[in-house]
Amino acid sequence: MSDIVRAGVDRRGFIVGATALGTVSLSGCAGLPGYSFTDAIRRLLLLSSERAFARLTAPGGYWDDQVARIGLGSIMGTRGDILSSILTSALFKSQLEGAFADLAIKGAERAAPVVADAVRVVGISAAEQLIRGGPTAATSFLRGEMGNTLIDTMVPELGQAIRVAQNPVIGNAIARLSGVDVAGVATRLSDDINDAIWTEMGVEESEIRRNPRATNDPLLIGVFGVAAGI
Repeated sequence: MSDIVRAGVDRRGFIVGATALGTVSLSGCAGLPGYSFTDAIRRLLLLSSERAFARLTAPGGYWDDQVARIGLGSIMGTRGDILSSILTSALFKSQLEGAFADLAIKGAERAAPVVADAVRVVGISAAEQLIRGGPTAATSFLRGEMGNTLIDTMVPELGQAIRVAQNPVIGNAIARLSGVDVAGVATRLSDDINDAIWTEMGVEESEIRRNPRATNDPLLIGVFGVAAGI
């Protein structure tokens, strides 16, 4: 979790020190001179990502609840199904799912600063439209801008973690399933993490738009409170 904490500190530092980066003034926010719609979108995305990664990596959080839905079949393909149904006990299967959940958390931690960096530098030419867009407009925009960046970032690290079998349960599984495509396993796991990250960011963005006052952030309250008619 140390990477997440550091990324959170970096994000907060960026927010506190934000300067005007766009040209559109904030209508209805006379108390916040010099800021722009671009600043508001960046701040929305930073806060959404901070909350999303905190949820994804928290003990007892998303991965603990969702790992069964991910399933060994989606991670390891047909061989995972065979492993689940034939080669392992229910206890071993549970341990293996937990081991992959740990890898997923590490993947999310690795992705967090990549998202934060992208928010800081991405060009947002349609900030006003994003302000007035749907509940997940900003998240969808950033995902489109980043493409497969998160997957490309996570695959080598997750592949290496699987290959060296730091967790003996994973090592045992790989040993039992000769010919496992480790790179493919890492890619599928990264795909799952990628989808979870963007889904959770969308959830957080929607909540901020719905209730900007709960953020205690004057800029978000001023922009999205006005946009929502609050």
